[in-house]
Amino acid sequence: MRSGRGEAGEETQRLISIDRVLIEVALNGTRSRAEHPAVPVTPEQQADEARAAYAAGAGAIHVHVRDVDGRESLAREDVARSVEAIRAACPGVPVGVSTGVWILPDLGQRLALLRAWDVLPDFASVNLHEAGALHVIDVLLAKGVGVEAGVWNAASAEMLRKSGLAETCLRILLEPAEQEGAVGTNLRRIEAVLASVRRPRLLHGIGASAWKLVAFAAMQGWDTRTGFEDTLTLPDGSRAESNGALVTAAWRIVAAAIRGEKQGSI
Repeated sequence: MRSGRGEAGEETQRLISIDRVLIEVALNGTRSRAEHPAVPVTPEQQADEARAAYAAGAGAIHVHVRDVDGRESLAREDVARSVEAIRAACPGVPVGVSTGVWILPDLGQRLALLRAWDVLPDFASVNLHEAGALHVIDVLLAKGVGVEAGVWNAASAEMLRKSGLAETCLRILLEPAEQEGAVGTNLRRIEAVLASVRRPRLLHGIGASAWKLVAFAAMQGWDTRTGFEDTLTLPDGSRAESNGALVTAAWRIVAAAIRGEKQGSI
């Protein structure tokens, strides 16, 4: 969707609007290949899926790093392997990783692993509702790693706003986790708290809400996300064969939303 230009006037303005939208691909999340045989676990698999997603129009890549046994990891060598493999496949594309508390619940050990990183991702996501999130943000910023501040509810939004760190973050990752397939009160409450925060928004859903929130993000002028972490199915309910197929579907929805085409009940 980013290639080609229309004639001057309304069509050009529409294409410019589309060009300003970032679609980030979330390659794997916590999923395993038992859930879908194309979920990328090894650095080589992650690189292959990242390359295809980038070719489909992804502008940033988010990955949950795995160790040699396939378990999620924050260890220096594991982060380096994934980040370097994806960068080799997609030169110049920002690569981000997860720092979720489930990977290593002990905060002290988690911070020590982050401080030990020597091959740095471009950004890392931090869930504000998790214990120690502000400490994680401090460590990442000190190392020069951009922060996607993951906000799930109004309480975590308030924590971010009061911390004074919001404006130092790369963007706000809006994750309302609304499964009903529509934009609900949780997102509205989050945005009410963050009204004074001017950082870019990236909105994404999971499961049933994934595609509705892609469309809503486009209508709001926000960035958005798709990938196997968020959904395994295309908008028509069929099983996606790859992350690239999900990115292609997301671009179709973004383009239609910007054109003002009906997206169903949102």
